[in-house]
Amino acid sequence: MLDPKDFEVASPPTDGISALDFSSQADYLAAASWDNQVRIYEIEPSGNTVPKTAFSHEGPALCVSWSKDGTKVVSGGADKAGRMFDIATGQSSQIAQHDDAIKCIRFLEQGNIVATGSWDKTVKYWDLRSPQPIGTVQLPERCYAMDAKGPLMVVGTAEKHVCIFDLNNPTVIFKQVTSPLKWQTRTVSCFTDGKGFAIGSIEGRVGIQYIEEKESAKNFSFKCHRDDAKNVYAVNDISFHPIHGTFSTAGADGTVSFWDKDSKQRLKPFPKTNGQISSTAFNRNGSIFAYAVSYDWSKGYKQALPSNPTKIYLHAVRDEEIKPRTPKKR
Repeated sequence: MLDPKDFEVASPPTDGISALDFSSQADYLAAASWDNQVRIYEIEPSGNTVPKTAFSHEGPALCVSWSKDGTKVVSGGADKAGRMFDIATGQSSQIAQHDDAIKCIRFLEQGNIVATGSWDKTVKYWDLRSPQPIGTVQLPERCYAMDAKGPLMVVGTAEKHVCIFDLNNPTVIFKQVTSPLKWQTRTVSCFTDGKGFAIGSIEGRVGIQYIEEKESAKNFSFKCHRDDAKNVYAVNDISFHPIHGTFSTAGADGTVSFWDKDSKQRLKPFPKTNGQISSTAFNRNGSIFAYAVSYDWSKGYKQALPSNPTKIYLHAVRDEEIKPRTPKKR
């Protein structure tokens, strides 16, 4: 764990953890896993966790997202299906279908619409009342990473393509750019104000990118998740703090750091865990930071050993760890 005071989540998944997402209404955490399950946990004010419910895919679950009202959870998997779980009824149903694995799923802020990104090189939009997609967009390559905030949606694909969408006109790629990073994209995450995004690669770098040309002078990239022996590790996840707009990076080196993009400073490095950190999430007010310690497949299937840890921890976030700093005088 990152901190001896962190809480371990009870009854964790039994295989690699691919995605975490908190409800925006209450302290409920959803976790998607390679054991085909999506689990939902309630986090009590004490920090203790109660496993509440779970639902299944017919293959590894790769992504998960809560509806804005906190009543539904959607997930995508290697079974090429998108599924929705209704918290009130405890029922799950299939809501999406692709020709290959669904790697990314997002409940959009625009009505009851879910976006899915797949290795079949498409993004599809689904109205939960209809079995057919209401829109399909051809991507230049397989979808690896996706995030949305307000009208902004960003999709990172194979071959370093980045497709930027204005969700007011969702079936057209608003802008297509090449990743500012030299190596394969692992994760993208939109700024809390929707003015840009952070992108992380397999080669221990993060790029900060603004959408508007007039702000492009603020674009920059930085190195992270490297060690003194010059080993370089994948950036597996980037999570923005919902209040302060600062962010975390988590890596295959088993470390997490908190950063402030505006002052270009690292706010807090955490000590190394005894595994790789595959996924992270802040809760709705940023007081809890969840992180999954589990195998991230960065070393191939031969290293996917039963002895690898598979755990989720909760860190109580202190203001001094995550609040922006005043920029240093040059």
